[in-house]
Amino acid sequence: MERQEILDGLLEVLKTIRTIDPEKLVGVTEETDFLTDLSTPSTELINIAAKVEHKFDIEFEDDDIDHMGSKVKDIIDLIIMVKERGEK
Repeated sequence: MERQEILDGLLEVLKTIRTIDPEKLVGVTEETDFLTDLSTPSTELINIAAKVEHKFDIEFEDDDIDHMGSKVKDIIDLIIMVKERGEK
C-alpha cells in the first residue's frame, strides 16, 4: 500500500472526527501535526487510532499507541509497520 493511498484513507477517517475543523484538512501533508496544526485534543488521538484500525483492517498493540507521534507521517509509518508485521 502506497503512502499516498494511506494518507487518502486517513483523511477519510479524519473527516469523521467532529473535533477536527474540516477546513483544516485542506492541504494536509505528512508533516501536518494533529495537535498543533489540526487543534486535535490529545485524547482524540485514541479515537482516531481506533478508527484507523477499522479503516485499514489492522490492530495496533499498546506499545504502538504509546510510541505514536503526533504527525500524520507517524500514523502512516505505524500503519505500514503493522501491515508488514501482519504479513510475516
